[in-house]
Amino acid sequence: MPIFNQLSLKVSAVLVVSLLSVGTSGADDLLYVRAGTLIDVQTDQLRRDQVITIRGERIERVDDAKDINIEPNARLIDLGDAYVMPGLIELHTHLTGDHRYHGYEGLQFSVPRETLFGVTNALKTLNAGFTTVRNVGAAGYSDVALRDAINAGEIDGPRLRVSGPALGMTGGHCDNNLLPVEYGVRAGGIADGPWAIRAKVREIVKYGADLIKFCATGGVLSKGDSVGGQQYTFEEMKALVDEAHMHERKVAAHAHGAEGIKTAIRAGVDSIEHASLIDDEGIKLARKNGTYLVMDIYNDTFILEHGASVGMLPESLEKERMIGQLQRDNHKKAFEAGVKMAFGSDGAVYPHGDNGKQFFYMVKYGMTPMQALQAATIHAADLLGWSNDVGTITPGFYADIVAVKRNPLDDITVMENVSFVMKGGKVYKQ
Repeated sequence: MPIFNQLSLKVSAVLVVSLLSVGTSGADDLLYVRAGTLIDVQTDQLRRDQVITIRGERIERVDDAKDINIEPNARLIDLGDAYVMPGLIELHTHLTGDHRYHGYEGLQFSVPRETLFGVTNALKTLNAGFTTVRNVGAAGYSDVALRDAINAGEIDGPRLRVSGPALGMTGGHCDNNLLPVEYGVRAGGIADGPWAIRAKVREIVKYGADLIKFCATGGVLSKGDSVGGQQYTFEEMKALVDEAHMHERKVAAHAHGAEGIKTAIRAGVDSIEHASLIDDEGIKLARKNGTYLVMDIYNDTFILEHGASVGMLPESLEKERMIGQLQRDNHKKAFEAGVKMAFGSDGAVYPHGDNGKQFFYMVKYGMTPMQALQAATIHAADLLGWSNDVGTITPGFYADIVAVKRNPLDDITVMENVSFVMKGGKVYKQ
């Protein structure tokens, strides 16, 4: 007997309440999720009245509702008329950072305190619909601790890939340049010269990093450097990338400036973060090499509207005025040129949980709503190296599922208010 002859929406609602009361632990029992409309990011299609069968943490099958019989006493979550899609993937965030404290304000916090920020921010990010996250840069391996606690079931948060401390040159964007010499402050990822850089990569891998992040150019929120100026020579970048790849770690390069972007691509990085001032040659190189761009084009708005009130330095605000609109224009230009792009928004610059605000800007600057969703699902999964586990609602994949109340293909801003979140078969938001 078809599903809708077995269970009314009223009964389904009772079962949902029961489910949310007890949670799901990943046990080997069946759970059904009925999707009024399933957004298929692989085929660009909307599939009506689908039933997703989940066993434990993973999806077992996906069927038309009319073609499936629900097992007696099975649990059913009926999402009614909601639009259902895979859990979202965020590729550039800093969960152990806090948007309220920048510049000198940020110096007051210890690594243990930053780790506790991460506990709160991980849940905010998960509740925003981002069930998988790549954390790119954290002091003292605080993101490693956060990942391990989530994996152990001790705290709630997205599944994580983490970089530990970001590598960079002495005095560069990834260093701490806020204090004078007598304090002797040096960030944990600083190394100069090819062999010292190789040693630092080995150290970061030793202490639990899933990927390597480094600074190829200056940045906006650092003190005393040029936002577009190259940091690290080609020889240094090549040594870093070769060492990381030897240890089967992908490499993300923070790079705003055109020359630093091109040098990093030639050195073999897997992704360019920010890519604000990428030029035509850089776009061609990225396309030729299959290098992903991860461009955080929402946070320009937050920086210029709120940066001064949260401790951002005057020079940082001036840098953002220089590059913010150029980055957005280059996002459109690179995408239209066929460069691979994935979702990353630089959480901690703006408040965690507001990640979905970036979708609007991705659509404004070149993408269709479906392409923006694909950047945060199948393309992000590809860059992570997790294309067989996350990014689609497919048998064998993790049961990472989110839903919104209206069609995001008509209005992408609905992604700012995700109403249902499931990660690995467990409901976190309903």
